[in-house]
Amino acid sequence: MKVFVTGATGFVGQEMLHRLHDAGHSTRILARDAKSRRVREAATRWHTEVHQGNILDAASMEGGLNGVDAVVHLVGIISEVGQNTFENVHTRGTENIVAVARAAGMKRFIHMSALGTRPNAASRYHKSKWAAEEIVRQSGLAWTIFRPSIIYGPGDGFVNLFARMSRFSPVLPVMGSGQSKFQPVRVEDVATCFVRALGEPNSIGQIYDLCGTEVFTLEQILDLVLEVTARRRIKLHLPLWLARCQAAFLEFVFPRLLGQAPPLNRDQLIMLQEDNVGDPKPARELFGLKPVSFREGIVRYLTSGER
Repeated sequence: MKVFVTGATGFVGQEMLHRLHDAGHSTRILARDAKSRRVREAATRWHTEVHQGNILDAASMEGGLNGVDAVVHLVGIISEVGQNTFENVHTRGTENIVAVARAAGMKRFIHMSALGTRPNAASRYHKSKWAAEEIVRQSGLAWTIFRPSIIYGPGDGFVNLFARMSRFSPVLPVMGSGQSKFQPVRVEDVATCFVRALGEPNSIGQIYDLCGTEVFTLEQILDLVLEVTARRRIKLHLPLWLARCQAAFLEFVFPRLLGQAPPLNRDQLIMLQEDNVGDPKPARELFGLKPVSFREGIVRYLTSGER
């Protein structure tokens, strides 16, 4: 099968190309800059074709789906900068790729959403993800939607962030109470489900939570990171009002002075205060996933090099 992948140079996208290649599929990826180092490395390593275009510009994707059998739509952001807003990237971007897929006569469409997505969500991130899901559900394509929890693995921006912070700082910040619940899921499991869904007719028209079998509070996740890296650090609880002030400052400074998305924003703080849990059983049974404990999963990469 030939698969068109959006978001292929990201953390999940790299693992997706790996799993698609190992499963015998050929790939074509969407890239804003076909000459960038990450794109060239992906093209070489996974023998993928490259179509230069932007998810925000439907016309730029025309012709990209010629000869393709399925779309894996991964594009997403967790922080905004410039025109890359939640509404643009998640909702308008999905609208564009769905329109191009339908025009190309595409049948199979696998969509990356997020656990916690719902119409009455408090965060704009989750609201924009819900609007994107609605577009997919009404597309007339043979769709499958996956809603991952926090995804971890080599190169993630969550576990590795705290591991790096604990290397240099005697203090680890905890936003709010730290008691919100999460079910971290391995990036390998996420990619495996997407790839196996391509050939699984029972997954068509279905929505699956992708989450681990264990539930942790944010504070427990920090404790495990410290345990695995053999470090002792002070956990400092920051009141939400202070965290919001810091996030608002970063939202102002980073886009204007550095032209980059801020490392923390107020929308993320909203999500960090919500439980992010789901039912892992349907996806694990249909796609044959083998449980791996969160501790075992992070040991494999946090101890493979100094972090």
